[in-house]
Amino acid sequence: MAEPNNIDELYMLYMKDVYRYLMFLCQDSYTAEDIVQETFYRAYLYLDSYKGEKVKPWLFRVAHHALIDYKRKENRAKPRDSAFFGAIADHVTPEILMIRAEQLSEVGQAVAMLPDKHKQAWLLHDYHELSYQEAADIMGIGLSYYKVLLFRARQTLRQQLAEEVEHEGSL
Repeated sequence: MAEPNNIDELYMLYMKDVYRYLMFLCQDSYTAEDIVQETFYRAYLYLDSYKGEKVKPWLFRVAHHALIDYKRKENRAKPRDSAFFGAIADHVTPEILMIRAEQLSEVGQAVAMLPDKHKQAWLLHDYHELSYQEAADIMGIGLSYYKVLLFRARQTLRQQLAEEVEHEGSL
């Protein structure tokens, strides 16, 4: 077995094994070759952190991590066709943005007027999307009491927002 301090010997002994392993995983000879090179480059860089375990499993672990990194990079850099960009076209006008901002402000004001426990119950479930049980645990109360608080908070918000709409309609 080769000493792990000589990268040339490691390459000569294990390159074919690492290549076959990667070829099986990625099914592309060019990609496998690239990742083999990356594997031995990383092995060279981190040879000083080698902990004396068996060399072959260590190299396979390095190869596996190099493959994962390659796949992540590949997924980020996928070219898209024009249909993709047409589907994500933003049809939001400045007027729609202004209306949304105003509505959000009204909801924020209504939430600010809620009692503290109601406000916290509403924020944890409806805004931060926690489950009922998670929110109840955070508040340190029972699940049934949490549901009552959330119901009352929603009811109060509906009433306040309905009053706001009626008030705007009368202007």
